[in-house]
Amino acid sequence: MKNKFSISILIATVTVIFCSCEKDFLEKEPTEFFTQAQITEAGETDPGVIAATVRGIYSQMVEAESGGTTGDDDFGQKGYDIFSDMLCGDMALSQSSFGWYKASITEFQGTQDFTFADNRQVWRYYYRIIRSANATIGALGGNDAIPELQQNKYLLGQAKAIRAHSYFYLTQFYTNDYNPSAEILPFYDDIDDLNGPKVTTKFIYDFMENDLKSSISLLEGFSGAKNEINKAVAQGILAYVLGSKRDSWTEVATLTNNIINNGGYPLMSSEEVTGGFNSVNTPGWMWGIDLTLEIGLDLVSWWGQVDSFTFSYAWAGDRKSIDQDLYDAIPENDIRKEQFRDDEYPGRFLQPLNKFYDPNRVIGGQRNVETDYVFMRIAEMYLLNAEASAKSGNEANAIAILKELLSNRLLPIDDDNDPNTPPIPADINYVDGLSGQALLDEIYLQTRIELWGEGKSYLAMKRNKATVTRGSNHLSFVGEPIPYNDERLSFEIPELEIQNNPFIDSQNE
Repeated sequence: MKNKFSISILIATVTVIFCSCEKDFLEKEPTEFFTQAQITEAGETDPGVIAATVRGIYSQMVEAESGGTTGDDDFGQKGYDIFSDMLCGDMALSQSSFGWYKASITEFQGTQDFTFADNRQVWRYYYRIIRSANATIGALGGNDAIPELQQNKYLLGQAKAIRAHSYFYLTQFYTNDYNPSAEILPFYDDIDDLNGPKVTTKFIYDFMENDLKSSISLLEGFSGAKNEINKAVAQGILAYVLGSKRDSWTEVATLTNNIINNGGYPLMSSEEVTGGFNSVNTPGWMWGIDLTLEIGLDLVSWWGQVDSFTFSYAWAGDRKSIDQDLYDAIPENDIRKEQFRDDEYPGRFLQPLNKFYDPNRVIGGQRNVETDYVFMRIAEMYLLNAEASAKSGNEANAIAILKELLSNRLLPIDDDNDPNTPPIPADINYVDGLSGQALLDEIYLQTRIELWGEGKSYLAMKRNKATVTRGSNHLSFVGEPIPYNDERLSFEIPELEIQNNPFIDSQNE
């Protein structure tokens, strides 16, 4: 059972409450006050009209109930980052007092039963983003248009990238593996499309690639706020799409190399990776959302589920922690091990107390969320580049890229605490001795460590055909090897889709 909680400031006790929201904002599209024809006409002379529709899409990505439920796990893209981190096992639900994620996600009940709400929640969220993007693209002239106004080119590029991003996550969440000929998802590229049949994986991937290549071209020269997709972010999404196919590693390496060399994003420093991950102004963040009080997020948010320094489930009893075995694999002189230590807060072992936190660092303190969301950062591109280089035969480059990351993460070793004896320099040269599968395993491990809690480990698990084994701090399936293509790790097409779409009557294989 999933319960919502409220904490009384006066008596500081946890009480179970149930609440609902009368207004489902998801029934609104960004175009709710205009027809598409009106937006098209207005957008020809005033890009601000279309810009408002794109801002509406970005809003959907962070709003509570954007998956069509009133659940406290329904708050946009970062909610599904938690789903994926738990499904792949790197994020452990190490204590459960309120029930969120326990049965449906960590015990795999939802992923095996199409009547569970989580299946529909994920489905509705991404297809609503797609519908909103289709409305914007239609207003700008359609899929093949090249707008005359430069600003409209940028808006079209963003809408196409967002649409591809949503289709990509649908392919990851609703299939067990990449199979080009398998029919997997209904496809819509127009606002008027309804109830389509499933199309093949290849069809969806070809469409995503075309959308993203068009987006990259349209976004040439665009420099917007961090919440807006730019050329580098579109290239990053394309790198993820191509990487998930496992047959385009040279192109993935080229894309990520271009981002690293031309994007202008530095790797986060050792100080920054223990600095809270709470500011979109962090130079190493490529894409994120500046959360303000006006946005109105509180308990029902990623911070409300993960951060112990927020008025949150993580503080009150639903603890999200790094998998014990993954933590044990982090060297003692790796700054990222500090992200999970509980020296100041005994009893919260392996929670990300020093990775994600409100700057005030008062346990349960942040009531209204102002700490920001990260969607993509440059370290992802380094790790994807290392992986793609190794898989395309360029192990020398893979090693060099990996060492560049590790040089920012491994600290000098000071064994004797003698101020007269200099610390021993960190050894990153062990990577030079790796090759073949050993090198790939190290890149995968570093990906899991570096990107813990950011929603990227699930994607890496599938790319690498990994088998995951839960450590001792999980509440279920401890020690059981689970392969990446186990049907328990992907969602079912929801019951209502099968009931309401006459062209779909079966689950994916």
